[in-house]
Amino acid sequence: MNYIRLLNAAFERLYFDDRPNPTHVSLYMALFHEWNANRFADGFFVSRRELMRAAKIGSKSTYHRCIVDLDSWGYLSYLPSNNPYKGSSVKMANFCQEVPESGHYSPMLEQLAEQYRPRGVPITGHHRPNDGHDVYPHRPTSGQALVSNINNTKQVNINKRPKDCRAVIDFFEKKGFGADEAKKFHGYYTDRLWQTGDGQPVRDWQALAISWMEHSTSTAAENGTKPKQVSQKEDHLRTSKTKDYGQPL
Repeated sequence: MNYIRLLNAAFERLYFDDRPNPTHVSLYMALFHEWNANRFADGFFVSRRELMRAAKIGSKSTYHRCIVDLDSWGYLSYLPSNNPYKGSSVKMANFCQEVPESGHYSPMLEQLAEQYRPRGVPITGHHRPNDGHDVYPHRPTSGQALVSNINNTKQVNINKRPKDCRAVIDFFEKKGFGADEAKKFHGYYTDRLWQTGDGQPVRDWQALAISWMEHSTSTAAENGTKPKQVSQKEDHLRTSKTKDYGQPL
């Protein structure tokens, strides 16, 4: 089999599929490397520990979730093994059979293939994918032009964690909650280095804050209490609004 054509076809499949996240792609690349090491056999055995190390996955639950997702999405066939001395069986899907030679050349896919091409493997030709309308049903259908987000890390990571506690307080007050609840939220996730329960980095702290507010509201309703909320922005300078300037000094 042609290594570069297989890799290009896999990248095109991932590019037009909006379901996989970076962890899925990392695990798929680790599996693709094992597939290449086994000379692109129809099926081969894998070690969970080695795949987790290659894909930089630290959680067993995340590994199993991602490989099951890849199986259900048609990227591979996964047969887990209950024998600790025998690895699980994997059969990779060959997407070259789904992609015709006619179409438009994609320099972005060629660049990605070159980035992940192992040293010493020559490029033996260019892959020319089609427009993807019929082959990839999960391609985004918003009608907007697809723009690569490889260099847009600043835009993607803008809401990973708040700038400071003041930003959290302002956000909570905007949603009608008091500063005390905002400080609880900020302190809770600061102690946990802004990571979720499964050890993954927080990707959008504002969405996490909204979930915190909803949970706080539902918990207060179950206990027969009401969470502290503010009807207007608090005056943190604690100055009096009514002053009588007619009194002598």
